[in-house]
Amino acid sequence: MSRQVVRSSKFRHVFGQPAKADQCYEDVRVSQTTWDSGFCAVNPKFVALICEASGGGAFLVLPLGKTGRVDKNAPTVCGHTAPVLDIAWCPHNDNVIASGSEDCTVMVWEIPDGGLTLPLREPVVTLEGHTKRVGIVAWHPTAQNVLLSAGCDNVILVWDVGTGAAVLTLGSDVHPDTIYSVDWSRDGALICTSCRDKRVRIIEPRKGTLVAEKDRPHEGTRPVRAVFVSDGKILTTGFSRMSERQVALWDTKHLEEPLSLQELDTSSGVLLPFFDPDTNIVYLCGKGDSSIRYFEITSEAPYLHYLSMFSSKESQRGMGYMPKRGLEVNKCEIARFYKLHERRCEPIAMTVPRKSDLFQEDLYPPTAGPDAALTAEEWLGGRDAGPLLISLKDGYVPPKSRELRVNRGLDTGRRKTAPEASGTPGSDAIPRLEEEIKKLQATVQELQKRLERLEETVQAK
Repeated sequence: MSRQVVRSSKFRHVFGQPAKADQCYEDVRVSQTTWDSGFCAVNPKFVALICEASGGGAFLVLPLGKTGRVDKNAPTVCGHTAPVLDIAWCPHNDNVIASGSEDCTVMVWEIPDGGLTLPLREPVVTLEGHTKRVGIVAWHPTAQNVLLSAGCDNVILVWDVGTGAAVLTLGSDVHPDTIYSVDWSRDGALICTSCRDKRVRIIEPRKGTLVAEKDRPHEGTRPVRAVFVSDGKILTTGFSRMSERQVALWDTKHLEEPLSLQELDTSSGVLLPFFDPDTNIVYLCGKGDSSIRYFEITSEAPYLHYLSMFSSKESQRGMGYMPKRGLEVNKCEIARFYKLHERRCEPIAMTVPRKSDLFQEDLYPPTAGPDAALTAEEWLGGRDAGPLLISLKDGYVPPKSRELRVNRGLDTGRRKTAPEASGTPGSDAIPRLEEEIKKLQATVQELQKRLERLEETVQAK
């Protein structure tokens, strides 16, 4: 008689805990648009969710602590002229958020500390370049002010938000049909895309080159989603030929066969994957589902291990995922989701049960902090760098709000020469930027000298 050995894992007993009623955001009118985005974005300061709006597109931004019933006249971000399809907080500035809309534009907004007191209609910068609706926006994980957008014109544009210019273009020759998902690698060197032509592609955006490609990772006709996970692997969610939902793990160097392929159920909702690189756990949230499944990824076969499932009675219209620095480490919280109901946003904490109140170092390795590792120019010039890590041992204190600087004066030469799929920045833009940086450095040095002279005068008196 053989005994089955149970695989040991510190995440085997992770459980989801929905917030109490007074910690939810009540009476919010969640968007009815049938687009497959999360409709919600969160960071350690704010929760933003796409809401219904008459005569245009809008989304609501609330300080995290402002729970309870939301006033029906609460100010919104309402500069778009058509419904908003996707929103994303900047990983290097908790007050900056980007939105993509059916009006073919991407807008970048700056939210004041404490939230909005009046409707916000003027973005910091409007990025115009798509000819059809923009359904995906994604910030570069390590380079400052670099934003990617994907539209239904089958084009991916990479923007330098500091100048408002499209610096890279991946045209419809790369993606011949609708782009379902785009995900940056952890160091931002590559992007992974899924497309309606049933192909998953790994692309080096600066060169416009195709690194790897997989045809039909899932046999079904419904949308596929793909995200990077650890050790150069990608995870995809899709449907089988019999319309059963599947999750698969792939080695990007050998895409012929999946490392692991698991069938889940026969629901029709698209699965949105959220990967945590600190714990190697991937969470699958289906639109229209009432559950969140989670799996652990390991470096040895069978690679993808089912852990458990959080279930509730009500289905979800969308989902937001909190960065690790926004979690409560003293409660052993390893993830937090913001589940959108029809009229409510409900936080759900994923917790590892531990008896000790001390900081659990094995649950919280150094995680990505709010500082950018590279400037936009360094990244465009070919440099790559992983995120700058911080420790959560003493808790995370959000830094003071940082102003988003947009220099449209540098944009004139660059906009005219926005490169095509070659991925090289305009030749005259970089020398100009270097000159501008030198001038700023000289100004800083002069100010430092003045300050020293003033200090000497004060001491002498």
